[in-house]
Amino acid sequence: MNPSHPRPSAPPATSTDREERLRLLPTEARAAFARFQDSGDVQALDPVLLAILNDFLPQTSAQPLAEQKGDTRLVEDLGFDSLALTEVVFFAEDLFGITITNEEMLHVHTLDDLRGFIARKVSARAPR
Repeated sequence: MNPSHPRPSAPPATSTDREERLRLLPTEARAAFARFQDSGDVQALDPVLLAILNDFLPQTSAQPLAEQKGDTRLVEDLGFDSLALTEVVFFAEDLFGITITNEEMLHVHTLDDLRGFIARKVSARAPR
């Protein structure tokens, strides 16, 4: 993602958009998202985030994504490229009702970076 080439702004996601995105996720991730909506606990989003990453994971790892260490690098270790990361961002923006800039993503390098970043963005967003 190149910060000098900003992404076009997408219209805000509707509840229908979110429902469509949720249908694409495995049952466990949908249940985790429901727990988040009920409790507001952003830690419940981890299975959701891993499911999103898994959908766009460019290569198969010998170790499942959920078992990867927090310092696993998205690009170098998992093989994500800018297109795959852009797809992850679009999906997360629609599902979580947040906005993520290219500049912000330049600081996200590992699984833990991404987890913490998404948790902060979701916590800071205005209530729906």
